[in-house]
Amino acid sequence: MPSLLDYISIFGHAIAAALFGALAIWQFQRKVERTDKHIWLIVAITLTSFWALAIAVEGYLSPIARFAETLRNFGWLAFMFTLLKAGEGRDEPKTVNVIYAALTFVLIGQMLVDSLLPAFGGSPRLEGVTLYTSLVMRMIFAVGALVLVHNLYSISAPETRWGIRLPTASLAAIWTFDLNLYTITYLTQQNPTELYAMRGPMIAVIAPILALASMRNTEWNLKLSRSVAFRSLSLFAIGSYLVMMIVIATALQIIGGDYARLAQISFLFGTTIGALLLLPSGRFRAWLKVTLAKNFFQHRYDYRSEWIRFTDTIGRPGPDSEPFHERVIKAIADITDSPAGILLVPDESGQLVLQSRWNWSAIEVPVPASKVRTAAFFESSSHIVEFDTLRAGQDEKCDGTAIPDWMHADQEIWAAVPLVHFDRLAGLMLLARPRINRTLDWEDLDMLRVVGRQVASYLAEYRSQESLSEVQRFDEFNRRMAFIMHDIKNLVSQLSLLAGNAKRHADNPEFQADMIETLQDSAQKMNGLLERLSQHNKAHPEEPKPFKIADLIRSMIEKKKLLHDVKSERIDDLTVLADPARVEQILGHLIQNAIDASPKDKAIAINARRRDLSIAIDVSDQGEGMSNEFIRSQLFKPFASTKQGGFGIGAYEARSLAQAMNGRLEVESREGEGSRFTLILPLAKYVSDEILADERAA
Repeated sequence: MPSLLDYISIFGHAIAAALFGALAIWQFQRKVERTDKHIWLIVAITLTSFWALAIAVEGYLSPIARFAETLRNFGWLAFMFTLLKAGEGRDEPKTVNVIYAALTFVLIGQMLVDSLLPAFGGSPRLEGVTLYTSLVMRMIFAVGALVLVHNLYSISAPETRWGIRLPTASLAAIWTFDLNLYTITYLTQQNPTELYAMRGPMIAVIAPILALASMRNTEWNLKLSRSVAFRSLSLFAIGSYLVMMIVIATALQIIGGDYARLAQISFLFGTTIGALLLLPSGRFRAWLKVTLAKNFFQHRYDYRSEWIRFTDTIGRPGPDSEPFHERVIKAIADITDSPAGILLVPDESGQLVLQSRWNWSAIEVPVPASKVRTAAFFESSSHIVEFDTLRAGQDEKCDGTAIPDWMHADQEIWAAVPLVHFDRLAGLMLLARPRINRTLDWEDLDMLRVVGRQVASYLAEYRSQESLSEVQRFDEFNRRMAFIMHDIKNLVSQLSLLAGNAKRHADNPEFQADMIETLQDSAQKMNGLLERLSQHNKAHPEEPKPFKIADLIRSMIEKKKLLHDVKSERIDDLTVLADPARVEQILGHLIQNAIDASPKDKAIAINARRRDLSIAIDVSDQGEGMSNEFIRSQLFKPFASTKQGGFGIGAYEARSLAQAMNGRLEVESREGEGSRFTLILPLAKYVSDEILADERAA
């Protein structure tokens, strides 16, 4: 009659077979890209289901169960290898490839040895040697597989470890159980039926964990760390574990009795549960990191990896990353495993104020956050303050009177790191107490000083960029103001001329009508200037479009006749590709400059004619003219003008507007004879045939 352990084994392995079978079907039906990683994952899960089903049906010592276990191990080994090969980054070390190849040969040898068992059934001696060889091979594979699991996790980049943490932990649990099982079998020379029975429920627990891992990392992406190297720490740990197992198993064997087997099972499950409880704990990992650093390594920090992590945190933010100042805090806090931090920066008066906080919403920071001498102390000494030492009165280098009372009082404040750039305090970083409380040693202090200076340079650069951006905004405002002041000057000149002419022609009805139209036009332009002056003005010039240029030129001539004598000899009715508003603004500048430069009794001329595939609009005056040196070196530079009280903006803005429409501005001038400005604009392409036909007809 089957015992309770038999029922546990049968149902446990049956449930595991069902869960892994369902997981394989779910993976197969998922709509994801079929890569080698996904294929081998499905194969490994399917083989695990087959192995559990074989044990449930035939028993754990049956030949098919042994064969299925080998296939299961081969499937997971192949999955890890394809996952490693598909990793982005540097190539994995050759040592790891050798281990994968060696374990593959072990599995092949294991299948050959297991196939010999039926043939040696009649010879107890040969059968015993074969079973012993098979057992040793299984132990060797478990050790090697655990080394590869550790290697796969350790060489992955920190940002992608979350995606493989659960599957590597699951595989580590499977092969750790196997290692315990076969080690106890080897040492006791007996099959521990209790452990074999509990193997099924343990594997059944792994299935939901793998399902969760598949949901977290659908693509099974792995990015290799820049510090890819084969690490022998896992071999040392596994070797130490085997020694401990041998000592404990030998002691239990010596003690003997009915409680020996119970002690073995209790030890196995106690260590498993302890690992499940401690390994996910951030506090335990922090303690382990400190312990290993103290006892196994010459230096606490891997400076290369720390520097890469530090620069990546600050300098390469992602789309969903924290703001700059929070990244600065995190970059320093991660070095000492501090869970939180705040950044204080000096204000205009030199007092420290809160700039940003990271994971530390509970701390209350007063305004200001420092005493009068605080900034000066940190700026002159660059002293890193460890508050536990300061509170104990053991920090002789720190001026206690410079430390604010609220920092003394808050027991969660662990350290203060000054950020000094060229003997100027750029900020003060306060770090929260790490999970494992410890004191800062010389290596911590050196590391924090270096990164403190580096962060200070980042902060100084950030402030410089902000200042430059502010200067650029003021420059843009000043540039806009200069253009507007020039336009206002033109409007004032027009209104002054209009007022002067009104004294002579006020009784003329035609003059009155033109004057009203001119005043309305001036008022409209002033409203436009006010809109351009507003910092909230978001208007953009319109894209160039085809329009008839003759109507615009004639309209401007009619408006300017009230101010000065304007004539035209030829205005071709052509279609240009430009922005009418900007063309009107350019001509307004050119005409007003011509009026200002011309004597009252000398007319200005405006003509428009076709030139190749462009139109040339001439604005000519009979003023004093300009020298070639002035045209070459000063005409199109802002704030350079030959006119009394001139801004020197009109020609500069006119040329800029013309260039923005794929046009240009030409000038000819002789001193004492006058000047001619020519605006060149492109013709609309779709009317070029019409233009050529008109020319042939003429």
